[in-house]
Amino acid sequence: MPISFSRRGILPGFRPALTYTVLYLSLIVLIPLSAIFLKSVSSSWEHMWKVITSPAVVASYRLSFGASLAAGLVSAAVGFLVAWVLVRYEFPGRALLDALVDLPFALPTAVAGIALTSLYTENGWLGRYLSPLGVKVAFTPLGVVVALTFIGLPFVIRSVQPVLADADRELEEAASSLGASRWQVFSRVILPLVRPALLTGFALAFARALGEYGSVIFISGNLPMRTQITPLLIVTKLEEYDYAGATAIAMVMLLASFVLLLGINILQKHGN
Repeated sequence: MPISFSRRGILPGFRPALTYTVLYLSLIVLIPLSAIFLKSVSSSWEHMWKVITSPAVVASYRLSFGASLAAGLVSAAVGFLVAWVLVRYEFPGRALLDALVDLPFALPTAVAGIALTSLYTENGWLGRYLSPLGVKVAFTPLGVVVALTFIGLPFVIRSVQPVLADADRELEEAASSLGASRWQVFSRVILPLVRPALLTGFALAFARALGEYGSVIFISGNLPMRTQITPLLIVTKLEEYDYAGATAIAMVMLLASFVLLLGINILQKHGN
């Protein structure tokens, strides 16, 4: 009877790995999120419902989710173009441009907010040219979208860039040789390859934008019912020592974000 020897894997077996995974998720993710739910239900349901349905909070929901969605879509479109240029073209300063992509990751968000505000105010470097055209960015919802796009763009670029770099260009050449137009090559060859990475970058940019605070509060102006984002109202509740109200608003954001991101992941899975 032959003797079989089990091969030892590089990583630990399923049970130890699962134990470490569950322990890590519990300490870093599950327990803190559970604390939000427990704290939000510590007060009466009447108080919680009053907080999460107040006109100011509902207006902040619309602004936060709407601006995050718009910023995510803009980041997806512009991020794809930037990634395409960095991968497909050789030009002087490409390495410097590639390094600048990561700057929003390292830049403190408050500094980014101050810089964007100084650029887009009516007397700013860019605002002075936009104001005569009737385009006002600072202290408007458009300014919120601009700030969220600034911090979300690198997520799309870094998600799409390696996929474009690994893509086989012979497929594009073969499609062109068979008579395909540029649009057909893009829509039927390139886009299917980068779609999962593009959806991943959009999801990351969207999720990052929902929780953004520092870069938005300066350029938004925090006008009640107009440019107040939901994270600002959470901080305001905390400053008022209304911890139950703050966690109630956070719970609504958490549930809505989870549902949206779950839907994006399902679409990404079906797109593969």
